[in-house]
Amino acid sequence: MEEESTNSLQSIFESIGDPRVERTKQHQLLDIILIAILGVLCGAEGWVDVESFGNTKEAWLKTFLDLPNGIPSHDTFGRVFARIDPKQFEECFLNWVRGVTEKITGVVAIDGKTLRRSHDAANGKKALHLVSAWATENRMVLAQVAVDEKSNEITAIPELLKLLDLEGCLVTIDAMGTQRAIAAQIIEQQADYALALKENQGNLYEDVKDTFTLAQKDDFRRVEHQFYKTMEKDHGRLENRQHWLIDDREQLSYLDP
Repeated sequence: MEEESTNSLQSIFESIGDPRVERTKQHQLLDIILIAILGVLCGAEGWVDVESFGNTKEAWLKTFLDLPNGIPSHDTFGRVFARIDPKQFEECFLNWVRGVTEKITGVVAIDGKTLRRSHDAANGKKALHLVSAWATENRMVLAQVAVDEKSNEITAIPELLKLLDLEGCLVTIDAMGTQRAIAAQIIEQQADYALALKENQGNLYEDVKDTFTLAQKDDFRRVEHQFYKTMEKDHGRLENRQHWLIDDREQLSYLDP
């Protein structure tokens, strides 16, 4: 990581308040935060992974972090992140992301993921479930929103979208996010969408399925469409993919006699 990038991280996240009692501190808060962020960016999926990342990269981390007592334990990471102000951390994280990505372009993939080992059985808390926005061309997580235990991704996705400048982007979401209000919000934010359509949208799913089934029987002669074909050879296997697209919603009336 370039010196300018690490300096940027440090200057942005040093504003987060430290919730710990002074006499209990063995590790600097900024060290803990930066190791966690870098670990997650490198694929860590839990605090044990973050600790492992820190131990593996300790020599490199010491080139820009103090680490007076070495790498914190996974328990320390968990305790500290459970106590810091989540809103304050989120604001700092978004400021950093905006600073390193001048403009979001291309596909923004919205996806939900449960953080491993984030549950707290003793206090009756379920594992943390996050909805994330991933910019495929920028190759960065742009923002994350936690899903309330008493809710689901449908309520978290609109909150996540509000955090993003989506103008000109293509937003992709799985079937959980295929909702009228979410589609309308994406359009309002001047972006396009590609939403998965499954059985959770019963009538629409059946209409689309039947439309394509009938259209294929007569080789799409009675319906306006687009066709794309790709061929890829990898690991000795040849993949031939064919795509038929109908981009006019009124074509669903094709089913009518």
